[in-house]
Amino acid sequence: MLELSSIYLFIATSFILCLVPGPDNIYVLTQGMTKSKKAAFVTTLGLTSGITIHTTAVAFGISVIFQTSEIAFNLVKFAGAAYLLYIAYQAFKYRNVPLDLSIQNSSNELKKLYIKGFIMNVLNPKVSIFFLAFLPQFVTPSNGNIPIQMITLGVIFMTLTIITFSLIGVTGNILSKKLLEKPSIVKYMNILTSFVLGGLAVKLALSSK
Repeated sequence: MLELSSIYLFIATSFILCLVPGPDNIYVLTQGMTKSKKAAFVTTLGLTSGITIHTTAVAFGISVIFQTSEIAFNLVKFAGAAYLLYIAYQAFKYRNVPLDLSIQNSSNELKKLYIKGFIMNVLNPKVSIFFLAFLPQFVTPSNGNIPIQMITLGVIFMTLTIITFSLIGVTGNILSKKLLEKPSIVKYMNILTSFVLGGLAVKLALSSK
């Protein structure tokens, strides 16, 4: 079992980390700004679902591969960067399409957003390495099964991420709601989204372990 003091410290640290600007929360923000609160929430669920893969990988030592193998790290890294560029291209390509919430909030579109979020998170090897360095700091071998302790921390981190990212998406939606009534603003926000995601793709591609 995890110690309460470790859990409290983990929660406080995780909350701060969730607020630090990165590819995931920036993407959620843009979904809230350019689409809807529901779109931002579903995207958040997709992103946090990816955390289960990273947490499991860390718990059972698979992430060590990314830390020790340059080839494995680069393969996943460039795949993630390519996917970000694809999403950026999609945002730019459809920049002139008017916002239609009846379509954006359809089950089919929401499913696509969930899958995009999941793939974005999974294809970022730096997340696995982050968890590999972060989770063990709050684990005590004498307190029992280490993988179970790590998985527990992963679930806590996922819960905090869902809450924090959802608030970020809702905030973005509220701030842009009036602006989105103008078609020209939608166009420019889509262009901004494409450039932001493109920049994040380049940053990921140029990153090192």
